[in-house]
Amino acid sequence: MSDLQTRGYFGIGVEGVSKSANVGALLRTAHAMGAAFCFTVAPGFDARAARTADTSDTSKHVPLWRFDSVETLLLPKGCALVGIEITEDAALLPSFRHPLNAAYILGPERSSLSPTMLARCKHVVRIPTRFSLNLAVAGALVLYDRLLQHGRFADRPVMSGGGGTAEKASGHGHPVFRNNRPEWLDET
Repeated sequence: MSDLQTRGYFGIGVEGVSKSANVGALLRTAHAMGAAFCFTVAPGFDARAARTADTSDTSKHVPLWRFDSVETLLLPKGCALVGIEITEDAALLPSFRHPLNAAYILGPERSSLSPTMLARCKHVVRIPTRFSLNLAVAGALVLYDRLLQHGRFADRPVMSGGGGTAEKASGHGHPVFRNNRPEWLDET
């Protein structure tokens, strides 16, 4: 198994969620996809019960922040808050350009993100489905879409099937001289 190599960072959180298994599954997926942090806002779930779905024990590997309210929610400087919600003006996920540094937030089951939370979001996206999805599934789809955009993957082939090699991470190597090799380099 190889490490994920992506640009930027992301976190994911939930507001007012009550189903522990959903939170556990979302945390496990976030951990697997390389989340820098996870968070909850005004949670109503049992954290111990969430561990049964979070078999990777995410909170031991990824910071998990708990906030009592939308007003107390703190994010790193330059981190865009992205709501995942079904609204009329939400951007469709396949057409959305993910911010380099983002925190994604999902609302409670059988409800929506609070108006206060939506007002804090820089962007709101929705998954173009016929009806709403399970919270953990929706979060996984958004994180996978982000991974496709910010990951270092080879372009898809024109024909069906796989292929290509992943883009190498940028780094510093030996200098490249476009015209002639400088004389001073030969003297050493």
